[in-house]
Amino acid sequence: MLHIDLDAFFASVELLDHPELVNKPVVVGHRSGRSVVTAANYVARRYGVNSAMPMSVALRRCPDAVVLEPHFDRYKALSHQVMQIFGDVTPLVEVLGIDEAFLDVAGARRLHGGPAEIGALIRRRVQAETGLTCSVGAASTKFIAKLASGRAKPDGLLVIPAEDTLAFLHPLPVSAMWGVGASTEENLTRLGLRTIGDIANTPLPVLQSTLGVASGQKLFELSWGRDPRQISLEREEKSIGHEVTFEHDVTDVAQLRSEILRLSDEVAARLRRSGLVGRTVVLKLRYTDFSTVSRSRTLAESTNVGRRIYEEAVASFDTLARSGIRVRLIGVRIEQLGDPDGVGLGLWDPDEGWREAELAVDSLTARFGRGTVRPASQLKSSRPPGPRE
Repeated sequence: MLHIDLDAFFASVELLDHPELVNKPVVVGHRSGRSVVTAANYVARRYGVNSAMPMSVALRRCPDAVVLEPHFDRYKALSHQVMQIFGDVTPLVEVLGIDEAFLDVAGARRLHGGPAEIGALIRRRVQAETGLTCSVGAASTKFIAKLASGRAKPDGLLVIPAEDTLAFLHPLPVSAMWGVGASTEENLTRLGLRTIGDIANTPLPVLQSTLGVASGQKLFELSWGRDPRQISLEREEKSIGHEVTFEHDVTDVAQLRSEILRLSDEVAARLRRSGLVGRTVVLKLRYTDFSTVSRSRTLAESTNVGRRIYEEAVASFDTLARSGIRVRLIGVRIEQLGDPDGVGLGLWDPDEGWREAELAVDSLTARFGRGTVRPASQLKSSRPPGPRE
């Protein structure tokens, strides 16, 4: 197994056009005070700058950072190019996201050599064809391969032979384990367990009494390097959503409802493009103090109609709206995705009229571009711009 991770991907892509900034702290995002950090290069990370951090905090920690605007279309294009390189080596590629993947290269050894040679080949091709660097971990299991790539960063290659697995694994801190967050780490520390080797040498019943039966069993197996998972070639989306961070806090309830309508329509359009329907509608609100709440409502029947999604989302919003509400971010997503052919519409379709209208909008959008047709409530919208996902 190989785990391959592109190094500081978004920042590295932006630096392709700004080679003079390679050794300077670079932050990807919008410079406005309400923005968040999309990515940071390794120089900026040394100042404590991380993705998802408020831009204002990042610039306080690193006043000399250069802020570059993100270009998501280019990230997608380069990611696709890199994944094609992986596919040239083996058809067994499990894409984990835009910048990382697992590869099973057992069948490629006769053609390309051992895992070290294959990892080096991939790194050379990625560098030569895209200008980007990647880190590669090679091991007998997914878990160890991912740990190895993390230890190889940045721009490195680390191979852990099967017979050396435990010697590599056991000295690592418990925080290196998959599934060990701050709370689990605290529980393990209370037991006096600070390394993965400590977990491996703890009786399973003790772990299960502290962490629960399933979690204790999982950590115990991983602590001995046991991970039976193989490459999964299916990429199943678990949810589809859109959200927006406002330039300034929004207090106008009517404007927030209009934003929910826009986001609901975007979610529905993505569902239809993907040939999916969803059943659980989730509304997300982040207030001015960064506290975040979400509310969900489950439909009797799955849908890909924006109006139906909006009605559920705005019903959730109405339970949260209050006098003096100040919203920094708002989002709508839909979960429990499925195939529309497998759910049926019952004896009649209550959304038939809206469905036909939205399909007509899809046709106009495909022909003339996004924004050609919008709800009347948004024609005079003065929503301040903000980064979208």
